[in-house]
Amino acid sequence: MRLLPILLALLTIAPAAHAARPMVTDDARLTDGGACQLESWLHLHGSQHELWALPACNPGGNLELTLGGALAYADSRQESGAAVIQLKTLFKPLETNGYGVGLAVGYAAQPGSSHDANPYFYVPVSFSLADDRLVIHTNLGVTRERENSENRLTWGLGSEIQMSARSYLIAETFGQDKGTPFFQVGVRHWIVPNHVQIDTTYGSRFDGISEHHWFSIGLRLISPTLF
Repeated sequence: MRLLPILLALLTIAPAAHAARPMVTDDARLTDGGACQLESWLHLHGSQHELWALPACNPGGNLELTLGGALAYADSRQESGAAVIQLKTLFKPLETNGYGVGLAVGYAAQPGSSHDANPYFYVPVSFSLADDRLVIHTNLGVTRERENSENRLTWGLGSEIQMSARSYLIAETFGQDKGTPFFQVGVRHWIVPNHVQIDTTYGSRFDGISEHHWFSIGLRLISPTLF
C-alpha cells in the first residue's frame, strides 16, 4: 500500500502526531482542565490524502487523554489507517516569560496489524519570551519500532510567533537520529478565541523538498468546561 510507509514515517517521527495544531512539535500545555478538544485536519501529499481526527480530554486538570486516528486515501480509495492513544501530563505548566515541562507517553498503531504498533515517550519543554509573543517548543523522546526491534531517538524544535491578537506564524523542524529531518511552516488563526481555530501549513523533507512536500488544512475546537 503506497500510503503505509508515509503514515508509518509520520507516526515514528512525530509519535502521536499530536501538538497544538498545526505543529508537529508538541508544547508543554494541556487542554483546559475539565474540557475537551477536537483537532482535525486534511493532509495532502500529491494524490494521497489523509483525514485526521484527534479528540482529547483533560477531566482532572493535569492528565490529558488523546484517542484518535486517521484514514488515508489514494485516488479516492481508502488504502490504510492509523490509530493513536496518548497520555500527557505537566511537571511545570508554561507561564508567561517562563518555561514549562511535561511528559507524553503513547502507542501509535496501524489498525489490525500488531507488529506495526510503536510505543513511545517524549518530553516537551516550552519557553515563553516577550510576553508570549514568541514561544519556543522542544521535544526529545524515544519510539520503539517493533517491526525492526529498534529504539529511535526523536526530536523537534518549533516556534510560535504572534502576528496579531488572533493570528500566529509557526515554523519547526523535526526528525529522528537516523534519516533527513523534516520542516513545516504555517499559520493559525482564532475565529473564536480559545474555542475555534483554523490553520494551514506547508512542509517537506530537507533532502527532497519537491518530491516530499505536503499541505495541510486544520480545524481545532475547544469545549467549555464539561467536568
